[in-house]
Amino acid sequence: MNIAVNTRLLLLNKLEGLGRFACETLKRITCQHPEHTFIFIFDRKFSDEFIFSDNIIPVVAHPQSRHPVLWYMFFDWGIPPILKKNKADLFFSPDGWLSLRTDVPSIPVIHDLNFFHNPQWVEKAPRAYYNYFFPRFVKKATRIITVSEFSKKDIMERFAVHPERIDVVYNGSSNGFVAVSEEIKTKTKNAYSQGCDYFLFVGLVHPRKNMARVIQAFDAFKKSTTAPVKLLIIGSTKYMTSDVDLAYNQASVKNDVLFTGRVSDDVLRQIMASSLGLVYTSLFEGFGIPILEAMNCDVPVITSNTSSMPEVGGEAVIYADPYSVDSISTAMRTLYSDHKLSQELINKARLQRQKFSWDKTADLVWKSIEK
Repeated sequence: MNIAVNTRLLLLNKLEGLGRFACETLKRITCQHPEHTFIFIFDRKFSDEFIFSDNIIPVVAHPQSRHPVLWYMFFDWGIPPILKKNKADLFFSPDGWLSLRTDVPSIPVIHDLNFFHNPQWVEKAPRAYYNYFFPRFVKKATRIITVSEFSKKDIMERFAVHPERIDVVYNGSSNGFVAVSEEIKTKTKNAYSQGCDYFLFVGLVHPRKNMARVIQAFDAFKKSTTAPVKLLIIGSTKYMTSDVDLAYNQASVKNDVLFTGRVSDDVLRQIMASSLGLVYTSLFEGFGIPILEAMNCDVPVITSNTSSMPEVGGEAVIYADPYSVDSISTAMRTLYSDHKLSQELINKARLQRQKFSWDKTADLVWKSIEK
């Protein structure tokens, strides 16, 4: 087969959740299936790091997909000629976008429908694009992949899709997320948290990540315990909103709230593995990869009791109501003070994490392609 792939999110040193899914699955699939040809369609100059095997033909389509008008032009005018020229038998899109101007069978990976549930978090132009095009992408799709049973049910109910058309393919965790020595933990704390233990937040500082309440909960935790603990926030502040800014400036312990911005993958792994616990109390997630990464590092997790997160965490995490500052703060106090519970969570996580791996992800994606 000639399999064309939307690889616009394979961006060197800028892999977010969707890009990570694309990278980890395509790395395995292309190497495991040398009998097939893969046409990787980028929207800009690409890194050779993403040309995983000799059976990949990299192509750049124009224009760069930087905003809704260019999204439309890239997918409906840039991609179809490439599919035709390369006689593509299938178009696989790991980020969910499809081209509507082609008859080539297509498989999107629709990670979640957050933009339908919370349109207030999406700017006007992207929101209009999603509302118009995603129902058409679902209709166009030969099959659909999604990353949790929660998202499968959501897609079925919103678009009246038969369950047989949707395959659930869980995310995985990169091999580098592992437990580290006490020596590395000490070096990491000295470098990033002033030598103190720290709760960790990972992700874009975006409204759905619930950063304002996390800061407020940490402030309450510090007031009630006076513990020498920091809150370390890793991720871009591009979408910093007024409520996060207000929560930070009103916090009585804002000097203990540390923003690092983005860090390299290697640094992230060490910071994750050296943390007291991950606080991942998002308001909505299709999966929540950091939960799994923390479990692979033997780090306890506090996460939300909503959307897909209980599916990932199982019985191996502490759950909190993401809309309740008190609930998040109580979870922090429990995790900090109850060392026996922390170890129990780590032990349970060692079993829970075995359900997920990028190898399993790639195998299930390939089964969808074969179908």
